[in-house]
Amino acid sequence: MNVALTKLYLVRHAHSVYTPEELTRPLSAKGKQDALQVTERLKNERIDVVCSSPYKRAVETVEGIAGLINQEIILVEEMRERTLSAGPVENFHEAISSVWADPAFSLEGGESNLTAQNRGVHAIFNIMEEYNGENVVIGTHGNIMVLIMNYFDETYDVEFWRELEMPDIYCLTFDGVILQNVSRI
Repeated sequence: MNVALTKLYLVRHAHSVYTPEELTRPLSAKGKQDALQVTERLKNERIDVVCSSPYKRAVETVEGIAGLINQEIILVEEMRERTLSAGPVENFHEAISSVWADPAFSLEGGESNLTAQNRGVHAIFNIMEEYNGENVVIGTHGNIMVLIMNYFDETYDVEFWRELEMPDIYCLTFDGVILQNVSRI
């Protein structure tokens, strides 16, 4: 019997110019150049579907591959970046360390790792159900991406997150809902 595997290509967005407005923050000039490399790295992967966080920097990172396969990008609200806090934090790395140290802890107005992870994983299961057996690109963000990967394999942790590049691509291969393999593209 031929088992159809589902491949999810989680794409951390390319570099963006920081603004406090998450939804409309665009890619930087370097990010736009790097997004072309994302398309290049994915063009031979037989992509069927392209989904993305609604945040502009994530959409811009995967729009090249969507254009290449002549598909519209499907926006998935749950793939947005985790909300760290209601406002800017004084020490970003310290704040990240504290939420990763205690998965139930959240800063004021922010999501705990557990809350953000549950949101992201719920979206992943919905995508796997909808596009079972297909190759799906998902434009997303570093923290939510690693929280999702951590759900399936705890070795993907804050230290792994710290090593991610902008952009970065990891292919998660599933047999049903069982993770079979993770590879960097």
